[in-house]
Amino acid sequence: MGGQVVLAGLVGTVRGIAADGPRTVARAFARLSWPAYAVLVATGIWNISATHPSTQSGAWRVVLSVKIAVVALAGLAAFVHGRAASRRGLAIWGSLSGVTALAALVLGVLLAG
Repeated sequence: MGGQVVLAGLVGTVRGIAADGPRTVARAFARLSWPAYAVLVATGIWNISATHPSTQSGAWRVVLSVKIAVVALAGLAAFVHGRAASRRGLAIWGSLSGVTALAALVLGVLLAG
């Protein structure tokens, strides 16, 4: 989540340095963020197995299910954003990626609390 916010904040500055700067920086970011996403998914699976969902409340399991769907949607949105060809597609999919990443973070806090 933090990396997305930093990258979004730098787009204007990077665009001022070079017209293709945002694309170059985004590709470099993707080389770091996709492995990080894989680690987050792996540690999420590990955390689920350590918490034993069958012993949790029904509400907790519902929030967990929603979080899993939101994390999958965040990954899908980021993937499509990385392949978007139009400014509109970049904006829509980038926004959806950011919003779903934030939602996954909030849902994780709910699960922990």
